[in-house]
Amino acid sequence: MMKVEVTIISKETIKPSLPTLHHLKPYKLTLLDQVTPATYVPTIFFYPMTNLNLDMSQIIAQLKTSLSDTLNIFYPFSGNIKDNLYIHEFDTGVPFLEAHVNCSMSEFLKHLETDLLSLFVPYHAFCKETNTAIGQMAVQLNLFDCGGIAIGLSCSHKIADATTASIFLHSWAATFTRSPEKVIHPNFSEGSIMFPPRDSLPQKYITTMENLWFKEGDYVTRRFVFHEKAIASLRSKAKSELVPKPTRTEALTSFIWKHCMATSKAKSVGPKNKSMTILVQAVNLRTRMKPHLSDASTGNIFWWAPAAADLAMEEKELHELVGLVNESIAGFNSDSAESLQGDEGFLAFSDFFDQLEDMFSAEPKPDVFAVTCWLRFFNDIDFGWGKPFWVGIMGKVGPAFRNLIIFSETPWGDGIEAWVTLDEKEMAILENDPEFLACASLNPSISISL
Repeated sequence: MMKVEVTIISKETIKPSLPTLHHLKPYKLTLLDQVTPATYVPTIFFYPMTNLNLDMSQIIAQLKTSLSDTLNIFYPFSGNIKDNLYIHEFDTGVPFLEAHVNCSMSEFLKHLETDLLSLFVPYHAFCKETNTAIGQMAVQLNLFDCGGIAIGLSCSHKIADATTASIFLHSWAATFTRSPEKVIHPNFSEGSIMFPPRDSLPQKYITTMENLWFKEGDYVTRRFVFHEKAIASLRSKAKSELVPKPTRTEALTSFIWKHCMATSKAKSVGPKNKSMTILVQAVNLRTRMKPHLSDASTGNIFWWAPAAADLAMEEKELHELVGLVNESIAGFNSDSAESLQGDEGFLAFSDFFDQLEDMFSAEPKPDVFAVTCWLRFFNDIDFGWGKPFWVGIMGKVGPAFRNLIIFSETPWGDGIEAWVTLDEKEMAILENDPEFLACASLNPSISISL
């Protein structure tokens, strides 16, 4: 096995190109931003640059210039958070690192070790950050020996969900290619109007959300690939009278949850053996508001839809779990989304926080699994060299994290990658589960012709 080394060769701070940003009013956080931890979400875009006669020094200069111009529009990404209420000091800037990778992209992807993806982003993924002064975003441009590049992004979840990160990246790419008509102009006010921040947010609510996000343990992340035929088979098994047409993600979420229950049950023995498991799914609230919010509405405009099950459910049929998953999402209709809005909506959030607090204080403590879907967010970020061949998500996670499932596209587009983070001992059970591996391939190599 080759030793992959990623060496930082330069670092500078990219600031907005317009000095007038000094006079802009502070950007208000939403209530949802306030309770979201300051943790960096990684995304890595691999561009082979095959058969392209390009001047790399010119590309690097243009990436920096276009980023600077994009920050004129997305100026909160260039600022600092103050008192968990707003972002100001928009001339702080975004760190931009250049790095050299001592191999070709084809070699790296063919012998992919997902833990090494941590080397391709500026900040460690999904750690509990206490120093918010280090900024909202950082970029790392990784240059392979073959001429291919990987753009690594670390974006603070405090100010952006997947939708907001996606419109930023699409706008940066549009600015790079001089396509102003493709730039998405963000709406910085809708979110804080719908979900106004609280000047005196109870600390217990912030602590409760941190408990949802972070728990001490020995976590590992594995990439499982579900091919088209396996997904079709699972969707067929997941059908029921209640859910006659389960989606791909409903079927996969339920299948993975079912097998994670089995791993938890196998590991949990003794007088304090666990009996309950909780699944929380990230739900985009923009399309559930009345009227709908556009994707240009920035911030964390999502919430968690919980579903609870007894660990004995792992012995049930797949369609029964799909019913629970579907029901939890269906509960977020326009009426329930509307109940979260405005000052009155804080009461609804308070009830949710209280329920979470009760859940975390229960004995024995239940396993909590979080699920988020990144399909169709990042697979078409085109800087003029074509779409990324592959989008890597996360390498090694911090010592305090959580059980997490992230869905993303496969390079060939007809399958789904599930990036699963679990306790190390539970992952060892899952990796050797023959029924699970009959549908999922564990970190298959990625072939690319350069």
